[in-house]
Amino acid sequence: MDTALTLTTDMKLVLGLVGFTMAMFLFERIRADVVALVVMVVLGVTGLIAPEEIFGGFSGNAVMSIIATTILGAGLDRTGALNRLAGWLLRRSHGIEHRLLLLTSATAGLNSSFMQNPSVMALYLPVASRLASRTALTLKRQLLPISAAIVMGGGLTMVGNSPLILLNDLLVSANNNLPSGTATIEPLRMFAPLPIGLALLVASLLYFRFYGSRKLKEEEGAGSDGQAPARTESYFSKAYGIDGDVFELLVTAESPLVGMTLGEAENLFDAPLLLALKTGNDTRLSPPADMRIWVGSVLGVMGPKRQVSDFAQNQFLRQSSRLKQLGDLFNPALAGISEAVIPPTSRLIGKTAGELRLRKERGISLLAINRDKQVIREDVRNQPLRAGDMLVFHSSWQDLASTAQSRDFVVVTDYPKGEQRPHKFKIAMAIFALTIIIALTSHLPVALTLLTGVAGMLLTGVLRMDEAYASINWKTVFMMAGLIPLGWAMDSSGAAAWIAGHTIDKLPSGIPIWALELALALLTTAFSLVISHVGATIVMVPIAVNIALAAGGNPTAFALIVALSASNNLMTASNPVISMAMGPAKYTPREMWRVGGPLSLLYTMIVVVMINIMF
Repeated sequence: MDTALTLTTDMKLVLGLVGFTMAMFLFERIRADVVALVVMVVLGVTGLIAPEEIFGGFSGNAVMSIIATTILGAGLDRTGALNRLAGWLLRRSHGIEHRLLLLTSATAGLNSSFMQNPSVMALYLPVASRLASRTALTLKRQLLPISAAIVMGGGLTMVGNSPLILLNDLLVSANNNLPSGTATIEPLRMFAPLPIGLALLVASLLYFRFYGSRKLKEEEGAGSDGQAPARTESYFSKAYGIDGDVFELLVTAESPLVGMTLGEAENLFDAPLLLALKTGNDTRLSPPADMRIWVGSVLGVMGPKRQVSDFAQNQFLRQSSRLKQLGDLFNPALAGISEAVIPPTSRLIGKTAGELRLRKERGISLLAINRDKQVIREDVRNQPLRAGDMLVFHSSWQDLASTAQSRDFVVVTDYPKGEQRPHKFKIAMAIFALTIIIALTSHLPVALTLLTGVAGMLLTGVLRMDEAYASINWKTVFMMAGLIPLGWAMDSSGAAAWIAGHTIDKLPSGIPIWALELALALLTTAFSLVISHVGATIVMVPIAVNIALAAGGNPTAFALIVALSASNNLMTASNPVISMAMGPAKYTPREMWRVGGPLSLLYTMIVVVMINIMF
């Protein structure tokens, strides 16, 4: 490679745009997507990228792959796959904390191999919240291990995170500017980084099993009384005394409940909350008070295990060890507890729940009323409602959303607004499995393979087209598509070759290839701390390819190190996965650096070692 390249005007302009991009990302004076738009326009107007090519990023494989993985994730979310997973994790862990954390983190890491990392984190936040409410494992001790596993698991495939999705497009661009006689750089296959991703994921799991979890527990103890909140200290338990899990009770022929109405059964001494009733083929969530209970009916009840067991024994009911017949009805993706406020303009003021027939006509069970800091749980159906009352409901999310449209009460609990389709779960999983098989066995582009799965989900009704549009993070798509031409310009202008040549010139002769790789990994990681992982990838991959060519290294190996290192930010909120965990878990910067810093160094070492083994 010619290391005596002259710094041309085009190179200066490209490097100036790189500096502008980094400064704007660092100081956040302008939104990231606006920065991408400005960079794209300047590249087009100055002729650094041909006008007919300047919008090529929008139709590139990288952008289409991100869109496809996001939609596939939304399809799985609509079927309640992750909520089913939460129940499975609880059953498999048998109440052992470290096993639960290990299973949850490992599963999240595997999920991140085929879904965008922020999407996986968004799906696992409610899973972690549910686990925290039912065990002594707090969010602080869950979310960082889960986040780290998601970041590590993103290295299992070429579609796990944005830098890896971008990599092949940047390698194709680099081929257009290779010196004559240099072998063409081949794009990486779907599972090319699998050994590296597995090593990273296993390292993350072991790190938190033997070191990280202990540090998080110490930090938690330093900031509080050191005790993890038990399940009974969850929000609804503390505020309303509503506590416990959901159980199924089968009505036997000897039960005194036979022939009673549900309202009569609710008034029995020490009765748990009666939330569902199945009689024959009639299954109701929030059944009406006048619905009769017969032999063979199945009651869905909520309460502390001891209370439910005593009630079942006293009323000659057979208690099931798990939800066999009402499982779908109580799927958290479909139903749950919520809070709503009665506004002054509500038509419900002065009326009782019994008069409003909330269960019969709206499918909503009223569990409690918070009025002037006093919680009312007894005889709530006959309490006239007042403006300002905080109502606690149990219902399906669909019924809640439908009733909330009347504006008679304002729901203050975040809940799934869209329609959930658990009956499509098997179809969604079959489509996803077929997509992976096609990716493994065919030579189709990754983006086309993923879009095949998207088409299948849309055609089978797992997802509707407007829901697919809504699931896409257009800010991320626009930012990536706008910055991709900057990577092309780094190559075509010679700026990347100029940086590489002068870097090699200033290094001692005979420096090992692994030392260059380590330096690139650390530099890319440093960039990712202050600018986005997408920006770090776009800037560093062209430089890495040219340094490899100048030093006699493997360009693919150097580029892959950069793409993996761009996600190696486990300490700051500039990593979108980490930023999503910091708020709910209330992590401090000290905690993030103390626990995430050593893991980030371990990440770098594993990447460099595994790359040298593979290449």
